[in-house]
Amino acid sequence: TSVAGLPAALAGRGGTRIRPGPAAAYAPGPPPAPAGTAPVTRPRPRTAAPTPRRGKMLETGTGPIDGAVYVPASARTVRWGRLPCADTPPVAEIPSGGTVTLDTVSHEGILEDQGRDPVAFFGAYGVRPDGVLRDARELAASAVPRDPVRDGPHVVTGPVRVASARPGDVLRVETLSLRRRAPYGIVSTRHGRGALPGEFAAKEPEFTFCRAEDGTGRIAYGAGREARFPLAPFLGLTGVATAGGEPAHSVPPGRHGGNLDIKHLVTGSTLYLPVQVDGAGFYAGDPHYAQGNGEVALTALEAPLRATFRLTVLRDAAAHLLRRPFAETRAHWIPVGLHEDLGEAMRDAVRAALDFLRERHGM
Repeated sequence: TSVAGLPAALAGRGGTRIRPGPAAAYAPGPPPAPAGTAPVTRPRPRTAAPTPRRGKMLETGTGPIDGAVYVPASARTVRWGRLPCADTPPVAEIPSGGTVTLDTVSHEGILEDQGRDPVAFFGAYGVRPDGVLRDARELAASAVPRDPVRDGPHVVTGPVRVASARPGDVLRVETLSLRRRAPYGIVSTRHGRGALPGEFAAKEPEFTFCRAEDGTGRIAYGAGREARFPLAPFLGLTGVATAGGEPAHSVPPGRHGGNLDIKHLVTGSTLYLPVQVDGAGFYAGDPHYAQGNGEVALTALEAPLRATFRLTVLRDAAAHLLRRPFAETRAHWIPVGLHEDLGEAMRDAVRAALDFLRERHGM
């Protein structure tokens, strides 16, 4: 690190060795079609999936909690379908440089087109009732506000107030640990969306059950066959509160971050977000166990995580040059382009990359 805690990549100029890395575009789509209009569909597994082991559950308050402050997922601490704004009261507060652990809940299994009953939904795949997280069951049965017609599907935990943060600052979000809370998850396709709408579309929502064991995802198919892939957990939705009193929809990302779905934001990564309100109002949700280079079906492998972050306020001149989200991993710098049109998002990402090279490195 260098000036004011910014990585050398962001603060250095002149003579800096440029590491190769893509300036990937992450383009939001329009809000999903109303979940509430779809019929309640009980999943019918094509093949029997072995029952996940109960011992791998991370219930509220159990197991490792790595942060100095812990925020469980409950009706008091989550927002469903909308994001925190300036008027949203914080659920916790930490100092700049402090650490916080958030329990996150996946929306898969608790939505209206899944019966809003995770015990019944996951039971169809052989999961016992005690193999479904209590906070997911309680949220599905709760009165947490969510309009299935107008709001998004995502459950976000927060906001967390970061003392001393104010508009114009940058919040550095370091992902310290990501712990899987359940040994399974869901990949879904619905609303006639994904990469091939009208060409590879189901009339009703389809859900694929995936087991997660020993760092590997497993999908049963055919006669005793199994597809395997490596797990790489990350939070699809990480952001800061927006200015004003109107909570933003959870689907489109923006300057606040939000539903970026950048698969590289794994343990050890860093995300930089322009602060828009006093206290920053940090939140996270949309937990994933794995994702390809996009969500071609509509979702990643959706499953709950316990996430620990270090949140640091940056205020020097180099920090103020960050006008949009920017990510960094051990291998890459990741300028972010955002637009509802994928081509425009790509061009915006290229502009962000050029700004980065010019302003940080004098190229």
